[in-house]
Amino acid sequence: MNGGVGWVLSEEVINLTRGPSGLGFNIVGGMDQQYIANDSGIYVSRIKEDGAAALDGRLQEGDKILAINGRDLKNLLHKDAVELFRNAGCDVSLKVQHRLQPQNGPVGHRGDGEPDGIPLAVILVPVLAIAMVTVWAFMRYRQRM
Repeated sequence: MNGGVGWVLSEEVINLTRGPSGLGFNIVGGMDQQYIANDSGIYVSRIKEDGAAALDGRLQEGDKILAINGRDLKNLLHKDAVELFRNAGCDVSLKVQHRLQPQNGPVGHRGDGEPDGIPLAVILVPVLAIAMVTVWAFMRYRQRM
């Protein structure tokens, strides 16, 4: 993941209740383990299936966690951030920053690099092939008459 130009940033507060497997996600980052160059922030590296975060559905891999229960996560060592999460209690409030790719195109565009609908070549190639075979067959038939 990179922090490059073209990303749209949005912030959201997500409230999770700790489940049997904790909050249901792993983190990376910190002053001593930068996930993104020149950024010591804490990021979600993995969402655990059936964990609290996965069941909620809003937290995504790659999200930057800005605060936990109102405590800013800037300039922390990774181990200190882990301790904050472990000691956050049962009900946890996360302030997160989502990085979304901008949508260039109609509202219905999926944004995954593929256009909506069927590519033109998929339609034109078979149509042209059928037309060529038809013309060839017609000319062969005409020659025999």
